Amino acid sequence: MGDPKKQRKKYETPRHPWRRAQIQDELKLIGDYGLRNKRELWRYRTEISRIRGIARSLLAKTETERTRTQKELLSSLIQLGILSEDATLDHVLDLDVTRLLERRLQTVVARTGMAKSMHHARQLITHGHVQIGGRSVTTPSYMVRRDDQPEVTLQSSPVKEDQSTRKSS
Repeated sequence: MGDPKKQRKKYETPRHPWRRAQIQDELKLIGDYGLRNKRELWRYRTEISRIRGIARSLLAKTETERTRTQKELLSSLIQLGILSEDATLDHVLDLDVTRLLERRLQTVVARTGMAKSMHHARQLITHGHVQIGGRSVTTPSYMVRRDDQPEVTLQSSPVKEDQSTRKSS
C-alpha cells in the first residue's frame, strides 16, 4: 500500500529511449496530435498495451470462459469509438496508439474545424471555451465517447456590459 496522496505512474517508458527512429516517431506523433510531452504519448501506449494484453489473455481461455469478458471489452472499446461495431478480438490486437489519440478532445476539436490547429484546440480547451453536452471541459486529454462527439461545441462568449451603461450613478 502506498501514500494515497501520491499518484502512481500511469505510463511505461520505452526500453530503448535513445533510438533515433523511435525518437523521430514519437516527435512526429507529439507534433501531429499537439501533445504536451512524451509522457502523454507513453500513457496512451501503455493503455493500448494493457488493452491488447487483455485480448491476448482472452484468446488463451476456453470459449465459455471468454464470452462475457470479450463482450465487455469489445462493447467498451466500441462505445469509446476506438473500434467499429463489427469488431472482433483480432481487431483489438491490431490497435495502435493513433486510435486512442484520435479520440482525445483536442483532436476532435481540431478535426471538426472548431480550431485552426491542434495547438489552438488545446488553448481553447484549457481556457474553458469547449463544452460537451453543455458542460465545460478543460482537459485536452479527455476521451470523447462516440455518443458525445456530436455534442462537442464551442461556448458562446459571454456578453460584456458596455462601460457607459454601468455608469448610471
